[in-house]
Amino acid sequence: MPTQEEYRCEITLPKKIVSLLGLTQKELGVALKRELAVHFFENNLLSFGQARQMAEMPVWKFIIFLKDRKVPLHYDILEYEEDSQTIKKLIKK
Repeated sequence: MPTQEEYRCEITLPKKIVSLLGLTQKELGVALKRELAVHFFENNLLSFGQARQMAEMPVWKFIIFLKDRKVPLHYDILEYEEDSQTIKKLIKK
């Protein structure tokens, strides 16, 4: 169940397509979130930090994920500051 800060989105895919991907239902959800995060980052709809958060990946894994898909980083000072604030909040917990 999504929290108040989350949005649940449901899509329907043909079984044949899912079968071709060779992913379980859980793996499919993770893969779709990650691929959407890359797409949104590549098209400047999300910052690096936002896309990484959507992909639910640590910074270095997300960087490698982008590199594997030949997506260049466009990480600026504002995004660094956002990530820095997130880190500070996590450290306080």
